[in-house]
Amino acid sequence: MGVLEDLRARRRRIGTVATSAFDGQQPALLFIPDISGFTRFIEQSGSPQAPFLVADLLEILIEANTLKLEVNEIQGDAVLFYRLGPPPSARELVQQCRRIYLDFQNYLLLVEQDTDSDLAAALRELVLTLKIVVHYGRVSVARIRHHTKLMGHDVIVVHRLLKNDISGAEYILLTEGYTSTQPRAELARAFAWTRLLPGSTHYDFLGHTPYHYAYLSPLRLLLNAPSLPGSTSTDEPMPGHSGRLKVRRPLSVPAEYALRVVGALRLRHCWLAGATASRFDVSKAGRLGTSYKVAVLNGQIDFQTVQILRDDDGRYTYAEKISHFRLFPNALLFFHLEPITDTSCLLTLELRYGHIASSSRLIQFGQLRRLHRFLGCSLRGLARLVAG
Repeated sequence: MGVLEDLRARRRRIGTVATSAFDGQQPALLFIPDISGFTRFIEQSGSPQAPFLVADLLEILIEANTLKLEVNEIQGDAVLFYRLGPPPSARELVQQCRRIYLDFQNYLLLVEQDTDSDLAAALRELVLTLKIVVHYGRVSVARIRHHTKLMGHDVIVVHRLLKNDISGAEYILLTEGYTSTQPRAELARAFAWTRLLPGSTHYDFLGHTPYHYAYLSPLRLLLNAPSLPGSTSTDEPMPGHSGRLKVRRPLSVPAEYALRVVGALRLRHCWLAGATASRFDVSKAGRLGTSYKVAVLNGQIDFQTVQILRDDDGRYTYAEKISHFRLFPNALLFFHLEPITDTSCLLTLELRYGHIASSSRLIQFGQLRRLHRFLGCSLRGLARLVAG
């Protein structure tokens, strides 16, 4: 093909693509969840664990990803997500916002349970919550070494909108760039659980910027009840609708001894079904916040110790966060230990998850059954271990 033919073919291709071949920009959803109260919490909490908690919360935001968003950058107290291509529907977007908010708040509820913790006391006084800014526009995507950089007018807009005239600290803000892509009836249905209100803010160089917003506060009614020691409920033979899986078994050892065994990182692969090895930093073992990895079958499960609680009746709850659990993001694993006699206890193993990362009901049902069997097999392995 000659030079002229090549140029003509290139022009024809330019005429058929949806993006502008002249400025290199592409349509994209820009999505920023921002932790409200972050600066005040870091400065006034007085807890050395505060920065680590915020790091955990940012990881929870990233894991609660139902729209297959890409992480562009982490900016202190916020994460800039993006997705190239057509916008998600209003229903899909609201499900994403609800999932992020609920996972975030449920994790805070768990940390707040430790009444003797300085960190928990700071959380009760210096409230952390979320605001989410959503915009749909056009961006230029540049690769700088191993990093992806988003550039363009719309990237500036979504960052400026983090500072706005909305009262309160937990809401979803939708720009006209996004709402104009959705039918009004669809937006109304998606936000039936709250009110979608009009608003605007004036910015230097950007001028009058209209948007719509909805408060997230009604979702607090959907938060999980705290898992306090001894708060176990009846078994669920085929659970899943509640976001919890439970198995229960008596152990022929005292509750304190069983707690030491489940908290011993070096022993985790000895009873977890299919596990072959545990890897962790020996110098940090035994501390809350310790992360460790367990090789299971052909993969790996990442755990992080979160909380140990004890009530006046000698009942314990030991909680761990599970990271990078692809089908069950932001899952939490609870060990509820209730003394029966001086030499025996009842252990309830509970896995709590926010959502299942699959839209197929058949896959969801199959994975729940598989995970329930996995928990039961692991609990039997633990019973054999402590009996020995």
